[in-house]
Amino acid sequence: MRKILVTGAAGFIGFHLSRRLLEGGDTVVGLDNLNPYYDVTLKQARLQILEEKENFRFVRADLSDRKTMEALFADERFEFVVNLAAQAGVRYSLKNPHAYVESNLVGFLNVLEGCRHQQVKHIVFASSSSVYGANTRMPFSVHDNVDHPLSLYAATKKANELMAHSYAALYGLPCTGLRFFTVYGPWGRPDMALFLFTRAILEGRPIDVFNEGRMMRDFTFIDDIIEGLVRVMERIPTRDADWRGDRPDPSASFAPYRLYNIGNNQPIALLDFIAILEGHLGRKAQKNFLPLQAGDVPATFADVDDLSADVGFKPATPIAEGIRRFVEWYRDYYRCGPA
Repeated sequence: MRKILVTGAAGFIGFHLSRRLLEGGDTVVGLDNLNPYYDVTLKQARLQILEEKENFRFVRADLSDRKTMEALFADERFEFVVNLAAQAGVRYSLKNPHAYVESNLVGFLNVLEGCRHQQVKHIVFASSSSVYGANTRMPFSVHDNVDHPLSLYAATKKANELMAHSYAALYGLPCTGLRFFTVYGPWGRPDMALFLFTRAILEGRPIDVFNEGRMMRDFTFIDDIIEGLVRVMERIPTRDADWRGDRPDPSASFAPYRLYNIGNNQPIALLDFIAILEGHLGRKAQKNFLPLQAGDVPATFADVDDLSADVGFKPATPIAEGIRRFVEWYRDYYRCGPA
């Protein structure tokens, strides 16, 4: 039985990962600060499900609280750490940049320090497809340079990758970063497109469609994200003997460090995405077409060849199936039956 720290355990991905690990018999300590970035009652409902398991313990704390984090790591002696806690959202980073520094940089440093001092076997951390920024070569590859972020959120995620690499190089701490591509599904985040669109359509309100609808996204279903996470956790990275400093590959290292994309590898046009949702809701959306927002990119597309080769898995849930399952959950959770 492994003892695993999952930060952001009350969040969308953290909840699903914690539940999967608990069902597999692991002991999970779930950390979250329950911040009000979105509806706290949704986070509490997720936690209520996790707390039904005897092998789960919840710690309400902030990653940026250095003393609390030091004490937690010293007391618990985790074998594995999955860092999913972060201040999320590209557009929100334009309004409240300091929250991103405190959570995504200071908080992540405290996690790395805890892992180093307590000799954690493997830390897996959440990065983001947003790190690709101004890069337009498709599909996005972990072997490509990502030095041109378009938002502070993206910059903090790139910084996380660099910080983790420095700890892998200096202290031999095995680190793996996962660049998530537009995760969706049951218990999803209310600030994400699928949730926003579903709520607005059912309430008869218009939906905001950015870049006049000329958007492509590599939507990735939550179950695929969790399967990839679990497999990556169990594959502890080692030093790459073939890595060369005269032609450095960003995805690997002479240190025990790896980066992977985790996306559906099948981008879909935003207007097609909306049409599928309309079909499952049985209602048409009123569309408010708007220009591309600052910090956004018009398209994402994940190259997942490395993930497939190393852990034997690639996301494959069809978008229509994933949206159907989200709509079923939404109607059940909010008690709004079929039209």
